[in-house]
Amino acid sequence: MKKIILLLTAFIGMNSLQAQEVTPSVSVVGEGIVKVTPDQVLIRVRVENEGTSAQQVKTENDVAIDKVLKYTKSMGIKESDVKTEYININKNYDYQTKEYKYVANQSISILLKDLSKYATFTEGLLNAGINRVDGVTFQSSDIESYNTKARIAAVKDAKKKAEEYAGVLGQTVGKALSISETGSVSAPQPIYRMEMMKASADASGSMETIAIGEMVIEAEVNVTFQLK
Repeated sequence: MKKIILLLTAFIGMNSLQAQEVTPSVSVVGEGIVKVTPDQVLIRVRVENEGTSAQQVKTENDVAIDKVLKYTKSMGIKESDVKTEYININKNYDYQTKEYKYVANQSISILLKDLSKYATFTEGLLNAGINRVDGVTFQSSDIESYNTKARIAAVKDAKKKAEEYAGVLGQTVGKALSISETGSVSAPQPIYRMEMMKASADASGSMETIAIGEMVIEAEVNVTFQLK
């Protein structure tokens, strides 16, 4: 009988201890969004030639790439901002002509840090021998700073939400008990703002060839706050 009483007492004590350890809290998700105007652009271009000789298409590619690299230097692009992405030569069989054909590809990426030169620069690339444009990605030179701002905004948003919940219950928010980032700060997403073609009274005008727009940088955090 004494043993049963002791076990019951211990069980009640453990439950009481666990009840005391429960901390009133509120968990929320905070979101931070920062909009940024890009100040540089990454241009991915390619030279592609096709022919019946592997040496021929390679030579044609080499000549074009040489012109392109010299052109980038003439435009003040640093060597560190020009990168070869890949080089390949493929041998393909043409069932119609019953002959083999060779296709040579060389891709390079160029970081242009002066957006005012974009139109002139891309035209010069085409004149130098580029015959493929694989992609244009607008970027920011201060991306880490904007990532930090997005994270700070996300935490502030989480605290605001927690205070709103607590206020309804007649409570206040205390210190943060835990915080975790949901995944990582998202890659900047472009928002394109197309400009209307500007025309003068005599119907002549200039047409915009590029819409820079904005990049949206997002961060998301889970935060648990103590309730008082």
